[in-house]
Amino acid sequence: MKRREFIGLIGTASLSFPRPGYAQTKADLPVVGFLLLHKLDNPIVNSRIAALRQGLQEAGFIEGTNYSLAVRFAEGDPLRYPQLAKELGALKSRAIVAVGFLSDAVFQSIPDVPLVFTAIAADPVALGWVQSYAHPGGMITGNVMNAVGGEETMTQKRIGLFKQLVPGLTRLGMIGPTIGSMVMKEKEALQKVAAQLGFEFVHYGVNAIDDLESAFAAALRDDVSAFFISAHPLLSANLSRVVTSVTASRKPTVGSYPDWGRAGLLMSYATDPLDGVRQAGVYAAKILKGAKPGDLPIEQASKFTLVINQKTAKALGIVVPPTLLALADEVIE
Repeated sequence: MKRREFIGLIGTASLSFPRPGYAQTKADLPVVGFLLLHKLDNPIVNSRIAALRQGLQEAGFIEGTNYSLAVRFAEGDPLRYPQLAKELGALKSRAIVAVGFLSDAVFQSIPDVPLVFTAIAADPVALGWVQSYAHPGGMITGNVMNAVGGEETMTQKRIGLFKQLVPGLTRLGMIGPTIGSMVMKEKEALQKVAAQLGFEFVHYGVNAIDDLESAFAAALRDDVSAFFISAHPLLSANLSRVVTSVTASRKPTVGSYPDWGRAGLLMSYATDPLDGVRQAGVYAAKILKGAKPGDLPIEQASKFTLVINQKTAKALGIVVPPTLLALADEVIE
């Protein structure tokens, strides 16, 4: 079993936050703001915060000694991001790190505060956020999760690996919203890969988290062979509830981010958001040292993580091929 070193460190972190707004700031220390889409009780929150702290620590900054950390949780609602960013700006944050799902409204709410984005599966140049990857300009920089070749290349690799686990795959049910450019890219990629690999693809819409159970029920009536869980924030912000439905379905399930495989899905394959958050912490430290965000190149993910949940495989009666176990970056026993 192979794990990145910093994941092991994160696993030992002990963190607790008694309220949706967390800010134990000291008047004489610069403030680093951290904006998360997730709910406070989401099991992946602690790992995100630990990854940010590690990135800052790698650059020589220790919380409570060199900076204060202020965290805001959007409770699964991306529309809250602009107001929460404004709150962090009001704390005179020297830099704000934001995880995923940004918009022009967020940038407009903090026009004079350096912002480092991470876990973005979009092209910030095409969106008009920055001038270029090499020289963003302005007050924004960060890192993106885009794979070379885009969503289709990533999907080909992910589903190709998944078919080694589920060779009898005949019908794959996607659980995810029916609107949004990210979901449409996922859907288009899955349709193409399904045609290439010879299985049927069906999309089951979840536009609110309360739609989850009915979507799974419809898919089970259609006798799907397996599920794919969209990477949309609606689902990642409700990780525990999604995993409960997956477990109850008794179907092999693949997801994007490593959190899904760690939480109980049979397999996940994608870039690792934790690595992006860690790197965002390094950039935040550089800004604290005086670097201008517009001079820090936007980085593209180059590390990919295959997680296989052996515990889930055994529960489903699936024998994981030794060759696939050898490829895995993490095996959950």
